[in-house]
Amino acid sequence: MKTRTLGGLTVTDVCLGTMTFGNQTGPEDAFAQMDRAIDAGITFWDTAEMYPVNPVTAETYGRSEEIIGAWFARTGRRADVQLATKASGKGRNGQFSRDNRGFEPDNIAQAVDLSLRRLQTDVIDLYQLHWPKRGSYAFRQNWTYDPRGTSKAQVEDHMGGVAEAMKHIVAAGKVREFGLSNETAWGTMRWLAAAERTGGPRVVSVQNEYGPLHRLYDTDMAELGHKEDVTLLAYSPLSAGLVTGKYSGGATPAGSRAAVDIAHGGQGNLGGRRTDRSVAAADAWGRMARDLGHDPIHLAIAFVRARPFPAIPIIGATEVAQLDHLLAGLSVTVDADAARQIDAFHRAHPLSF
Repeated sequence: MKTRTLGGLTVTDVCLGTMTFGNQTGPEDAFAQMDRAIDAGITFWDTAEMYPVNPVTAETYGRSEEIIGAWFARTGRRADVQLATKASGKGRNGQFSRDNRGFEPDNIAQAVDLSLRRLQTDVIDLYQLHWPKRGSYAFRQNWTYDPRGTSKAQVEDHMGGVAEAMKHIVAAGKVREFGLSNETAWGTMRWLAAAERTGGPRVVSVQNEYGPLHRLYDTDMAELGHKEDVTLLAYSPLSAGLVTGKYSGGATPAGSRAAVDIAHGGQGNLGGRRTDRSVAAADAWGRMARDLGHDPIHLAIAFVRARPFPAIPIIGATEVAQLDHLLAGLSVTVDADAARQIDAFHRAHPLSF
């Protein structure tokens, strides 16, 4: 397994995602996945205070962190893992964070302490802000994105206050490095400026959605990541399972993310990802990958690892068999021919959802 540097951390260049731990993935299966990951050399793991998702509920809030903490207590292997988690912002129905208080200068220390307690550890290696307080164009909001609503002064005042609070949290030894999620180029640059202004921790990573079907990151954010040494932690590189081909022809397999969403009263559209165009794009990706002699899942992960800017794919699975399949393809690389065909694929299927 190759490694990358995030500030003072050295992490594996593939990250284990845990967002299903506690609903679709029960504790014993989650324990098995963590065992598998560490045996495969993947020691960088990501979670969040609001996990598990699909759906997010007040009853399961924090459960993913609790399961990881239980695994640490069972195995005694906390020192073998570089652990990332996230503070949630305010959100719909008050479900997301500590009575919907979000992250503020006066409560982020409490958010850290609560995550530490659930994770049964005394330090978080990478602490991230799950989405900007001012809003985000992530989660399909790019189609109607409006940057108005908060002034530059309001945003910078909030950033400065959080950066100052994080400085004390890092000094106390509770957090090692600081990152963002669902951020923009402008927002990331202002966080970097806030760190310089306050002496707070510098941004070392940004966790945004990215994969062969969703490449919003490829321009301004890619340049920022390369020039400012901010690593992309690419979530949903398989576009919530679209890349697997499981939804081809209108299928909704039992136990799939779409099926679970429908069972909980949702539309089964994978958070807006599942469209006629995206299913057609996923089918085309599968044909291209197989013509190149690769599994489409394996090629998608290899694609992220091969980008010309620092990027780490987050791989997640609802069950051990899916994780085993992901792990089996980590030796796949993108050669010159594959790179050319992927470029042609992207031009034919740009931003398919």
